[in-house]
Amino acid sequence: MRARSVLVLLYEGVQSLDVTGPVEVFTGAGAASGQPGAYRVLTASPGGQPVRSTGGLRLLPDADLAEVGPVHTLLVPGGTGAEHPDGALVARIRELAGRAERVVSVCTGAFLLAEAGLLAGRRATTHWAYCEELARRFPDVEVDPDPIHVRDGRIATSAGVTAGIDLALALVEEDLGRETALLIARHLVVFLRRPGNQAQFSTQLAAQVAARQPLREVQRWIAEHPEADLSVDALARRSALSPRHFARAFTAEVGVTPGRYVDGVRLEAARRRLEDTDDGIEEIARRCGYGTPEAMRRAFVRVLAAPPAEYRRRFHPSHHGGH
Repeated sequence: MRARSVLVLLYEGVQSLDVTGPVEVFTGAGAASGQPGAYRVLTASPGGQPVRSTGGLRLLPDADLAEVGPVHTLLVPGGTGAEHPDGALVARIRELAGRAERVVSVCTGAFLLAEAGLLAGRRATTHWAYCEELARRFPDVEVDPDPIHVRDGRIATSAGVTAGIDLALALVEEDLGRETALLIARHLVVFLRRPGNQAQFSTQLAAQVAARQPLREVQRWIAEHPEADLSVDALARRSALSPRHFARAFTAEVGVTPGRYVDGVRLEAARRRLEDTDDGIEEIARRCGYGTPEAMRRAFVRVLAAPPAEYRRRFHPSHHGGH
């Protein structure tokens, strides 16, 4: 089997997690599939020079970007350096992309693809905080702020940081099958796989902490009492606001509606219980505010593309002889 070459672009001000996440997935694919040469991962930078990432890590590339031949997959990570890129870098991306079978961006790497004219007339996404800017700067790109990753023909774009892992897993699944992708996901302890169309806002991860004390208290109350009545009316009473005012203020400060936030908190609570306890599914559904196991099952299938029992099989240590 011919190894698929994956070229990961390095440049000054790259986000190191955008690089290392997908690299771990592609290099792990060889061992997981029993085909050690499944992917050949190469990193390259302008002039082959070491670069410093946004977090201050020094990354040493394998090659000079100018000397790299055609590759199967070109991966362009994000970072502050993607915001106002060097023209020569953009030109080289355009050249390499023209001969690659697949072109992939992580996070704000989408700006580099857009600068190179590769996203014109295509659907794309990026980190939710930069979607508006991407749409403003490149009006010919159809920016979709919701999905974790978007595939349009041979070009795939993904949202912030960990979404790069999700997209890399989706590509491995496409190349080597679901079983291999699942083994890597398990090894990296990420869920296989957040479906590409799942909203970017994973509750605790992306929702901001409200600025106002009463709303912060409500957020904490929700996290501590997933089983309680968490309707807008009940939460508004706790914050001493009218339901309409509460819903508006919460959405403005937290970035998601109260209903969506509550759904996310309940799902996270249920996931943790499935992973860490041996409680029955019915009991978990009750303690996490789902009312019925069927309601919990629907939430899991909608967001994680797997029912609770299957989720537990994959992620509860005693259910798959984990570490």
